[in-house]
Amino acid sequence: MTFENTSPIHTAARLSVAPMMDWTDRHCRFFHRLLSKQTLLYTEMVTAPALVRGGAVHLLAFDAAEHPVALQLGGSDPQELSKATKMGADAGYDEVNLNVGCPSDRVQSGTFGAVLMKQPELVADCVKAMQDATDVEVTVKCRLGVDDQDTHKVLPDFLEKVSAVGITRFTIHARKAWLKGLSPKENRDIPPLDYDLVHAMKARFPHLHLSINGGIATLDEALPHLERGLDGVMIGRAAYHNPADVLLEADRRIYGIDYATTADATVHAMLPYIEAHLTGGGKLNQITRHMLGLFTGRPGARVWRRMLSEGAAKPGAGPEMVLEALAHVRQSAIDHAAE
Repeated sequence: MTFENTSPIHTAARLSVAPMMDWTDRHCRFFHRLLSKQTLLYTEMVTAPALVRGGAVHLLAFDAAEHPVALQLGGSDPQELSKATKMGADAGYDEVNLNVGCPSDRVQSGTFGAVLMKQPELVADCVKAMQDATDVEVTVKCRLGVDDQDTHKVLPDFLEKVSAVGITRFTIHARKAWLKGLSPKENRDIPPLDYDLVHAMKARFPHLHLSINGGIATLDEALPHLERGLDGVMIGRAAYHNPADVLLEADRRIYGIDYATTADATVHAMLPYIEAHLTGGGKLNQITRHMLGLFTGRPGARVWRRMLSEGAAKPGAGPEMVLEALAHVRQSAIDHAAE
């Protein structure tokens, strides 16, 4: 039996933008949605204790335009995760994902994230409780293993035990996490990638929907993984720092759907959203910080970044400043073409 796409969320998961702390907030996701109508978007990780005990329900806020959008939770207490999952489902998320991959010290001290790779039985208990709380699909994002674990033994054991309770979708970051000796930043780059192991897991568990994550920076790098049989590809930092290259072509190249827009048009499409945010008391740089990489690789990209970085934090800064920066980009393109 092989996995078959049975819902819109499964189709959307052919390409996703990774959950990234301090980056993939609601403003970032709204911006990314303008670039691609199909790509699955994820929240930053939200801890179950923050929702259940801390009452931080504002962390669940999102715009309806962001669909399809998934909530990523962190935690290790089945009851808390169950309650947090219900809160996420009631808020309207299309998926609730359990983080079993984050290697930060804060996550380790809370006994969740990548350290849970050592406790697949606990993960199974957690996701079973999450499933029991909602009809929204529950998924898992994990690593190959941690520290000195033998990934060729640990990963299939983990997938087998967690899928036994009914989980059918996993996103696998194709690196180990070293909980001792490497910082979270170093854990994103230093442990070697093992894409072949993830592909081997798809061959071993064909009934599971498996997405791959880690070190994939372009659609040209993503497509071979899909062609080899994986069900999805998750891209993180590259989608954030160079969103136009990754997301503007995603609908056509990944999903076979024509969606004609441009980076320039996306700036204009963001203006009503920016106006509404400012009217509600927000600050311009809370949105434009996510737009700095929009023109990466194009003439004027440096001016765009500088103007938004310096100007958006000034008192009274508004959409006119964004349009001024865009005008400089367009003039740079004209000048470049005339050279």
